[in-house]
Amino acid sequence: MVAGQSSREPRFVAQSQPQVGASVQSPPQSAGHSSGHSSEHAPGPSAGSSGGSPHHRSDHSSGHSAAPSPGHSPDQNPGNSPGNGSGHGSGRSSGQAPARDRRRQATDWREARALAARAGPGAAPRTQRLPLDRTLGHVLAEPLAALTDLPSFDTSAMDGWVVAGPGPWALGKGEGGSGELGILAGHSTPVPLADGDGVRIATGARIPANATAVIRSEHAHVDEAKGLLYAQRQVVPGQDIRPRGQECRSGDQLLPAGTLVTPAVLGLSAAAGYDELVTVPRPRVDVLVLGDELLTAGLPHDGLIRDALGPMIGPWLRALGAEVSAPRRLGDDAEALQHALTTSDADLVITTGGTAAGPVDHVHPVLAKIGAGLLVDGVAVRPGHPMLLARLPSGGPYLVGLPGNPLAAVSGLLTLAEPLLRGLGGRAPEEPYRVVVRDEVHGHPHDTRLVPVVHRVRSTEGAGSGSGAGVEHVVPLHYNGPAMLRGIAAADGLAVVPPGGVRSGTEVEILDLPWASATPWTEGCFT
Repeated sequence: MVAGQSSREPRFVAQSQPQVGASVQSPPQSAGHSSGHSSEHAPGPSAGSSGGSPHHRSDHSSGHSAAPSPGHSPDQNPGNSPGNGSGHGSGRSSGQAPARDRRRQATDWREARALAARAGPGAAPRTQRLPLDRTLGHVLAEPLAALTDLPSFDTSAMDGWVVAGPGPWALGKGEGGSGELGILAGHSTPVPLADGDGVRIATGARIPANATAVIRSEHAHVDEAKGLLYAQRQVVPGQDIRPRGQECRSGDQLLPAGTLVTPAVLGLSAAAGYDELVTVPRPRVDVLVLGDELLTAGLPHDGLIRDALGPMIGPWLRALGAEVSAPRRLGDDAEALQHALTTSDADLVITTGGTAAGPVDHVHPVLAKIGAGLLVDGVAVRPGHPMLLARLPSGGPYLVGLPGNPLAAVSGLLTLAEPLLRGLGGRAPEEPYRVVVRDEVHGHPHDTRLVPVVHRVRSTEGAGSGSGAGVEHVVPLHYNGPAMLRGIAAADGLAVVPPGGVRSGTEVEILDLPWASATPWTEGCFT
């Protein structure tokens, strides 16, 4: 719902192209958000994708411990059997729509990502002025323009001698308070050099007027008896002198708006004369963990399981550039969820679990009750089909509802939360890239699959179709069921596998994980 839109007559949106700003009404259990067990089947996953402990019940992937063979359509499984125990909360929903109905309602994966990306910049723009030492990790709200020439005067690029005219050169002591040390950095303008003279100079020191070049210490010889300096190599005019404005002139744009402030950007900003920067505030995120079955410590017991998402979601969101509050554990309490949503002053609320249509899946009913606008309600992706994106009324925060199974929740983070946070934080969408996949990857008949992978470069001894020596490729990982984290913990990205799957040697789009460059994983037992 957009600000100012009435919420008195909410209606449920069940379209393949969601209407931004439409209100959501609690769907019947046959409306495509059932907790039925076939909703997260991964047809023909890589070997080893069976088993695993799910996190929340909203993903309801009870069929994952016995994945179908390649080419098996999950539509053949009505999903209303009690399941085999791998989906926690089996039977939580009293009914389920056929898979084909859910597919009609679910938003295409790429369209869902595009909707999330467009929603972020639509929020009211905010800026803040921060001292330089507090801007790390923020995004520039305006272009960074040089406030001075860099360098702001001609400087020596090396320790050595600055000379004027042809050699040999008579050595002097230098001026400007430098004495026998020569011309030092940070001192006042030295006196001009006479033709045929030379003087010691330090790196970063100002070049005197009339100077021809700087000769490095190791490229010259001093005759102490005669007081003369001899060059041991040809001297080229201007050598080892950094002229004023070599890097930039005052007013030049150094970086565009939207640039992430890294340590290098801090250094450039300081060099360019800045004490403060105008940045976009990092988006503020509240994390609400739903489910009565969750433990925060110890081993699973008596039907209770460990909360895997509470410890994971906050650091993941911080890596995406957000300010994240400590996770709040609400259990299966509709009133607590409503209160948390209506009192949040965050830019984004993340919920884990409760997005299906079981008796204690409260996300949809609560969103309908408070008049939220539903932008995305289910995505044609495996794992993670029951994810959703909403906007709370009266210009309130966005809400991304993640499925409860761990890898399905990761799918929701990368599908909806990541592009939304980029927009809210003033960052441009990430440019997609494609890499050859080493192995055949089975696909869902109708939906996109997101499969954990690691990047590799094939050695000269390597063999295999579609990739030659020294060619980068990705390797699909085992343990890629929706209830599993073992595969994603070893991954540096997710491969976007189109419906029907891909053959070995095919290029696939890759979604990088935010810490991919710092993950020196080996294939080991995960591939």
